[in-house]
Amino acid sequence: MTNMKLSVITGSVREGRFGPTVTRWFTGQANLHGLFEVDVIDLAETPLPITLPPTFEALADVDRRPEDHRRLATRLAEADAYVVVTPEYNHSFPASLKNVIDWHPVQWQAKPVALVSYGGYGGGLRAAEHLRQVFAELHAVTIRNWISLDQHWTRFDADGRLVDPEGPEGAAKAMLDQLGWWSRVLRDARLATPYQA
Repeated sequence: MTNMKLSVITGSVREGRFGPTVTRWFTGQANLHGLFEVDVIDLAETPLPITLPPTFEALADVDRRPEDHRRLATRLAEADAYVVVTPEYNHSFPASLKNVIDWHPVQWQAKPVALVSYGGYGGGLRAAEHLRQVFAELHAVTIRNWISLDQHWTRFDADGRLVDPEGPEGAAKAMLDQLGWWSRVLRDARLATPYQA
């Protein structure tokens, strides 16, 4: 175990959502991998307003937020890396996920983001590709390897275990290895020279 921190974010807040099942599975893989201290952030537990402050400076002034919103901002800021678990809704990612990204414009900067997507026949690939564009604008680095679970409702049993774990578990290890490299490199760079957007 290192002192690197990984935030695993459940992006969907929809009733009956499948996201927590995917998050629990991935978090188990991350804990087994052993490189990160894992912090699970469920966006359903900290809803944010959809009305944003008028300026970037107001967004960055975390101290003026309600306590639960300050806590969320602090948890995101403390992370060295992120894994975003997202479904695909209408060929993109959920509004709840866009909202948390927009509320925290500086927390992601110069940090790596890995994606775990799920959905119908496409496995959430369009949601993942849209997220790559958004995170690039926020000066984050989305890593190449990601996990895509097509027809996710057939992949897990009633207890939330993968029916055929070999492929996804191999993909999770490869992704976490890559995420670890980027996390170390970018953390060292941020410590040596604070990032300027």
